[in-house]
Formats: sequence, structure tokens, C-alpha cells
Amino acid sequence: MSDAFEERKKKFEEKWAHDEALRFKIAARRNKLLGLWAAGELGLSGEAAEEYAKSVVGADFKGGTFAKIRADFDAAGLAHPDHLIHREMEELLVKAADQILHEHKS
Repeated sequence: MSDAFEERKKKFEEKWAHDEALRFKIAARRNKLLGLWAAGELGLSGEAAEEYAKSVVGADFKGGTFAKIRADFDAAGLAHPDHLIHREMEELLVKAADQILHEHKS
């Protein structure tokens, strides 16, 4: 009976770790997509856009992607309201989840 409990506990922990890894990948993908979108709004393209997207992904660990984009838009004089940025974040989260889950099934 103890073995059955331990096996069930192990399976639960494995599923939790798997789900957490998926959430992390989805968030990172969303942040990259968000960074590419914001880069376009800022007039960046090519390698500059890719570098900017990486900085947005990194911002998630330093205080938040929204705060970075808001500050960068303000510094550039872009009058994008907060709700526009949040809407883009939500839409790209769905897109990122679709991409990651599709890749995961393949």
C-alpha cells in the first residue's frame, strides 16, 4: 500500500514539474513575441528587434515585461495606452500557448 501511495505521489510531482515547465516555456515565448511586437512599434527591425525581444524576455525576471515596454514606449514618445499593451500581452499569451502545445505534441 505504501508503494502505491509513493508511486501516485511521484506521478503527481512529475506532472506538476511538467506543467510548470510548460508554463515557463509559454511565458518566455509570449515575452519574445511581445518583444518583437514592441520592437516593431518602436521602429526596430532585424537584429535590433531580436535583441530588444531578448531584453523583454529578461525583463520578466527583473520587474516585469509590462513595466519595461511601458517605460520604453514612454521614452520613445509612443502614446500607446496601457490597455493596448495588456491586450497584446493577452493575445500573445494565447498564441504562445498554441505554439508551445503544438510543438510539445509533435
